[in-house]
Amino acid sequence: MLKLPNDGPATGRLLSQVLRGDGPAAIVHAIARAQAPLMERLAAGRLHGDPTKIVGVNDSGDRQKALDVGAHHHMVEVLRRAGVRQVLSEEAEAVIPLNPDGGWDVAMDPIDGSGSIGIGAPLGMLFSVLPAAPEGFLRTGESVVAAGYASFGHSMDFGWSLGDGTHVAGWDAEAQEIRIVRENATLKPTASTVAYNASNERHWAPGLQRWAADLRAGRDGPLGKDYNMRWLAAAVGELHRILLNGGAFLYPADRRPGYERGKLRLVYEAMPIAFLVEQAGGLASDGTQPIRYRQPLAVHDMTPLIFGAKHEVETILGYLAEPTEG
Repeated sequence: MLKLPNDGPATGRLLSQVLRGDGPAAIVHAIARAQAPLMERLAAGRLHGDPTKIVGVNDSGDRQKALDVGAHHHMVEVLRRAGVRQVLSEEAEAVIPLNPDGGWDVAMDPIDGSGSIGIGAPLGMLFSVLPAAPEGFLRTGESVVAAGYASFGHSMDFGWSLGDGTHVAGWDAEAQEIRIVRENATLKPTASTVAYNASNERHWAPGLQRWAADLRAGRDGPLGKDYNMRWLAAAVGELHRILLNGGAFLYPADRRPGYERGKLRLVYEAMPIAFLVEQAGGLASDGTQPIRYRQPLAVHDMTPLIFGAKHEVETILGYLAEPTEG
């Protein structure tokens, strides 16, 4: 590995020294350890075959790529060995039973942002852990006891929370271990960076279109400051960036057919993000209420999602709540 002038030995406690014991901590640790094979396969690109090859269609109607399906099967086996009772995955229509006597359920998106496979853009995975219960995954986010993500970019980063703050770790290639790089990540209430797909703006609610116009007006407009804009096309990449550097993200509902109730998945995308962001002092909303209060109507239910710095999210929600003219 190239050594930079200010480099020294790797620092930070090993994740194995922190995530000890049974229950959610053991599950989160198992998921973290399982990321190395995914990272290595991504790094290999097309050397062994095409990870973007279409091999099926999931319940969302999204085309499944080889990496989507491979990551799904890999993680299901990891969770089986970890004693998880059942798994809900974006890449499977039905809930997958694993260990009938298990005490915990896991919801996951094995590869978030799979449209970016093979082009070097960030992607990763999202998951949440819930106590086993008869209602399965049809529970609000208030039932989540742990959540996390992996982000694959120029580094492999892993973030998690057991309800004691949000923490971020990174892959130490020399030790072949994961080390903590930031404990208790905290989001400042204000930010100057926002992320959204501007090509959909014309379909948004009028109040939200006014917010976007005021944002672009910068310091000369009602918001009184200049903003930078980012769009990584992977919610997990935006989550990682926002936890480290602040900001806000929105993927709202809009007028297009199929987008009226949002497009991100509630149980295994929005709920983990909401848990992590709130543990870091931020907010996560569907535009009308906190994500943690949303009751899923189905395991693959969709939702709008706005998350990030508290004051920025509150400002967006204020514009959304404006009455429609006429």
